[in-house]
Amino acid sequence: MLRLDSLSLPLDFTPETLNALILRKLKCPPEQLKSVVPLKKAVDARDKADVHFVLSVAVTLKDEAKVLARLKPGGAAPFTFPKAPTLPKARFEHPPVVVGAGPAGLFAALTLARAGVQPILIERGKPVEERTKSVQMMQEQGILDPESNVQFGEGGAGAFSDGKLTTGTKSPLIRTVLQTFVDHGAPEDILYIAKPHVGTDLLKGVVRSMRQEIIQLGGQVRFDTRLTGLMMRGESMEGITVLCGGETQEIRTDTVILAIGHSARDTMQTLFRQGVRMEQKPFAMGVRIEHPQALISQSQYGKCWTHPALKAADYKLAVHTPDGRGTYTFCMCPGGEVIAAASQPDGLCVNGMSYHARAGENANSALLVGVRPEDFGDDHPLAGFVWQRSIEQAAFRLGGGGYKAPVQRVEDLLHDRATTRLGDVQPTYRPGVVPADLRACLPDFIIEDLKFGIRRMDGQLHGFAHPDALLTGVETRSSSPVRLPRSRETLMAERVDGLYPAGEGAGFAGGIVSAAVDGIQTALAALHHHAE
Repeated sequence: MLRLDSLSLPLDFTPETLNALILRKLKCPPEQLKSVVPLKKAVDARDKADVHFVLSVAVTLKDEAKVLARLKPGGAAPFTFPKAPTLPKARFEHPPVVVGAGPAGLFAALTLARAGVQPILIERGKPVEERTKSVQMMQEQGILDPESNVQFGEGGAGAFSDGKLTTGTKSPLIRTVLQTFVDHGAPEDILYIAKPHVGTDLLKGVVRSMRQEIIQLGGQVRFDTRLTGLMMRGESMEGITVLCGGETQEIRTDTVILAIGHSARDTMQTLFRQGVRMEQKPFAMGVRIEHPQALISQSQYGKCWTHPALKAADYKLAVHTPDGRGTYTFCMCPGGEVIAAASQPDGLCVNGMSYHARAGENANSALLVGVRPEDFGDDHPLAGFVWQRSIEQAAFRLGGGGYKAPVQRVEDLLHDRATTRLGDVQPTYRPGVVPADLRACLPDFIIEDLKFGIRRMDGQLHGFAHPDALLTGVETRSSSPVRLPRSRETLMAERVDGLYPAGEGAGFAGGIVSAAVDGIQTALAALHHHAE
């Protein structure tokens, strides 16, 4: 198999067009070509007069060595797909336990189940089917279920986002993650499009299918089961205590993969009291910004923005700020909506989501400013949670209660004035919004960096500083303000043998794919530790 990169093709290209280009590049006759597999497909819109696709492909030929020998260096290269990891045979005295059914936990449990060790996966929230009802209740009535919401429940926070599968990591396990999603019902194009996403609507079915495989392989999945403590002998795991159905239960195990996500503040407090080492880490905070999707697509694609081959356009922007923190966009959701992401009473935070079609009127993205541990006002390892919570409570009060969100027009933010009426951009957030002045809930340094960033980003993406673009507050959960240090060799927590912190909540991932990769890695570490 050979890899060919940088194949430029028109927006309306066909398989025949692609094959003809490949044959020209390889200088071989049609009968040589056996198969073509796309590896990457991206839109090149740098020249608005020539928007086109750029592809990388894997090609199988009848006589690859002969073709490769006569090509110039860089024309093509031998290629093999990354292989799924080999699972060692392992023996556990008691089934390993995975805490949390987000991406890290699901992939850890699935890896253990495929290794034949029958894990127990516990999740404080509900199955994705019931969880959807809880999220709808929040959106329609402003009623929060603290145990079943956008943060807690099967699929984790990613299940109610865009199902975005982009990542900055280069792990060979990425292909395993994406292929697993495809095997469980995700669209096959996530294997090669440059910015893959599943969509909230499809991701729910994928998550449910993964759960079913874990169970079919002998694993257990227990919902409405919250971790309440660790059982240890010295510095070694002996089991955990959980709260299920109002009763405290014990689960004996010497292996716990801790994948609790970035919002399980109560669990983190419990673990801290039990001596699990934690440390502060930087994160980011800001707002969601909404624009008309048509404005974004026109700015990115020019006159061809309505071409049927082009999906709703996205963007990724970043600027350096005078104070060195930086302002950047994150988790951009084309054709999506801003959603309520609270998990604690009387606190408000927001996120973004899109369905697979990305057909909504608005585009939204997190617009964030870097936050440092010295901003927390305390050197306690969990001080970031306290500071986060205080800002979420301020946003809740500013919205007037009922989980209505404060919103501000971009023009008003830039001129330091409260918003009293909305303009052309209509908010998508439910259960509702209240025009406000976000200075009442965000620190001054965040406001100033948001203003600086918006002005500079307008130079990168025309229309970003649209006067009526809406800022919805507050986005506080882009990542965890806490890290649980672990051994680089064993991936176990410091001073707790058998405890494996994993994923975003432990401070080792940021997004669905990197969390899933980390879940696989921790499961592999546990398997190797117990290898026969």
